[in-house]
Amino acid sequence: MNTITRRDQSRALTLQDQVNRLFEDSFTRNRPGQADLAAWAPAVDIYETENELVVKADLPDLQDKDIDVRVENNTLTIRGERKFEKDVNEDNYLRIERAYGSFMRSFSLPNTVSSENIRADYSNGVLTLHMAKREESKPKQIKISVSANGK
Repeated sequence: MNTITRRDQSRALTLQDQVNRLFEDSFTRNRPGQADLAAWAPAVDIYETENELVVKADLPDLQDKDIDVRVENNTLTIRGERKFEKDVNEDNYLRIERAYGSFMRSFSLPNTVSSENIRADYSNGVLTLHMAKREESKPKQIKISVSANGK
């Protein structure tokens, strides 16, 4: 029988960690040798430019149809699901480290972002959201007029 390992065993564990893990393993597995397909949260980078707020989320092995992006009440929510591959027999796996299942990430948006002007691109497993800033929140340069005689 193959054993499926999902954790990084290289870090030292305290006795409390080992006891907690023993109980987690005993009660959360459906059957011996099967790892629970834990919930996961994709990694996200958020940065700001002069004209927009940009969010990049790592969503490997998803189709664009499996990703739902919404903005409600100044909250950006990214939802989706990465499904476990059914074309490979689960007993053939020696190690499963990638997380599967549904995910949801939510972020509060500043009032400077225009929720009507958002562009989403999905390429090479990365979802990129470009959220334009409202015109009134963009920096404006004030031109100074200089008179020759100080008036």
